[in-house]
Amino acid sequence: MPSRRNQIALTDDEQKALMEEGWTLQVASIGPKGFPHLVAMWYVVVDGKFHFTTFGKSQKILNLQRNPKITCMLETGTAYNQLRGVVVEGEAEIITDNVETAKLMGLVGHKYSGAPLSDTPSEGQLKAAAKRVIVRVNPVDVYSWDHTKLGGRY
Repeated sequence: MPSRRNQIALTDDEQKALMEEGWTLQVASIGPKGFPHLVAMWYVVVDGKFHFTTFGKSQKILNLQRNPKITCMLETGTAYNQLRGVVVEGEAEIITDNVETAKLMGLVGHKYSGAPLSDTPSEGQLKAAAKRVIVRVNPVDVYSWDHTKLGGRY
């Protein structure tokens, strides 16, 4: 049976919408023993790229410092005929700027709890950001699926 990948791929606009509206990002780095290290992260999309913050001494950051390859998956749906998703394979860029980290933390807080946005981080936000870094995922390859496009034929 020929592949139907092209039939179920999300368009660029559909990928963008799913990335913007998605909730929990599955993030995989390569752990110290060579196995995938998989974690769930809250995130935002900035300039079309996944961004998230985490503690600078976390296992995922240690992994990414050793090897910047990263894979992120976002999926929605509870039944097979409803599944939609996007995978971004890329290179992680670690950003250590406290002001930028505090601003991104604010964007994440706004997305997930409706916290108000501010142009200038507070002292408390900067203090919290001092222990954290940003991970920007620079895509190398992207693939996606939308099983609703199959019309019930699998």
